[in-house]
Amino acid sequence: MAVVLNKAIPEFEAKATGGGTVTNQTHQGKMLVLYFYPKDNTPGCTTEAMQFRDKYKDFVKAGAEVFGVSRDNMKSHDDFKMKLELPFELIADTEEKMCHGFGVVKNKIMYGKKVKGIERSTFLIGPDGVLRQEWRGLKVPGHVEEVIKAVKALKKATPAA
Repeated sequence: MAVVLNKAIPEFEAKATGGGTVTNQTHQGKMLVLYFYPKDNTPGCTTEAMQFRDKYKDFVKAGAEVFGVSRDNMKSHDDFKMKLELPFELIADTEEKMCHGFGVVKNKIMYGKKVKGIERSTFLIGPDGVLRQEWRGLKVPGHVEEVIKAVKALKKATPAA
């Protein structure tokens, strides 16, 4: 049950920082930005989180909720969120259910060894629960600006509920 562009996203349920649970139903009627990243407190992931943080008000203004998703546990997420003062929640996908559902688990070579890792990816889900855009294997610089443009374009294209 992998995600497919212009189709409803598969059902999921995950724990997030702040004590909440996020499902494919909890944000119906709002755009949802899910960004998957490899690991808390690593250079690229820290930069990406700070860029989403710095543009967070633009996402909210455009009607989108943002969630970061990784395989890190809740304690790691709580610390990462507090350290960077992130205004959005982080989802702890420790069992990789969402990662597999969104097809972001990839084989990587790290220090000459094959390892399973998370491919940095972002997904834009429309208010109707349909996957509207995806970015896979992306580079951090300029990415958040690209996502905010897509959110604004989708808002213009989506009649208000």
